[in-house]
Amino acid sequence: MRYSHPTLLEHLASSYVLGTLTDGARRRFERLQRDRADVRVLVTQWEARLGQLAVSVPAQQPSPQLWAAIAARTRPTQESTAPSTTSWLGWLKPAGFGLGGLAAGVIAASVLFATAPGIFMSSDQVAMRSGEKLPQSYVGLLTDAQGNGKLLISSLRHGKTMAVKVIGPITPPATGRLVLWALPANGPAFAIGTVPASGSAVSMLPDTSEKLLSKVSKLVVTLETNATPASPSETVVFSGNCAKLW
Repeated sequence: MRYSHPTLLEHLASSYVLGTLTDGARRRFERLQRDRADVRVLVTQWEARLGQLAVSVPAQQPSPQLWAAIAARTRPTQESTAPSTTSWLGWLKPAGFGLGGLAAGVIAASVLFATAPGIFMSSDQVAMRSGEKLPQSYVGLLTDAQGNGKLLISSLRHGKTMAVKVIGPITPPATGRLVLWALPANGPAFAIGTVPASGSAVSMLPDTSEKLLSKVSKLVVTLETNATPASPSETVVFSGNCAKLW
């Protein structure tokens, strides 16, 4: 595989940070990171973006049964009753993602990324992160009912376009189309774009993201059969939080 296309590198970097790359693909991408500084920069940027999403996810207290399962998976030959850094790192392995695993993984990754960035990055990447400032944006990570990441939504704070990037397999509906909606804390929902079956799509917004999304806390994707729906249908396919990246 040739790693020269920007779209391919963006897809691999985002999938790597989300933990959705398979074992073989993940190892190949890690080797690519060691050899190429531009790939390391992409990974650093995606870690910063997705780390911000964890702020909007309510904290949850893991059950004793979860800790026991983590210990059994990461240290099968040892007795363990208390959480450790090793257990947290084991939790972040792609194979461990299940119901709610994606959100939990983002939370855990955010904590480790903030407190111990050296675990994820080399010293030059840590220095780059401390001096780099990403564009102010509204972002969202949308998942299906099982917690699998499906879409990344982003728009510059004062921009008038919304980018929708597919990060997980989506089955196109037999009839109708998938529509992305913004749900303000107070006020009716409004459509902000459609969802492609793969790749990326860009939708024009009627105003800046700051004016449209400043009071939006939730994003949902619904299946719509009406060509111009006035409100979202009851068939919610994906959902997620709308977060501010600044």
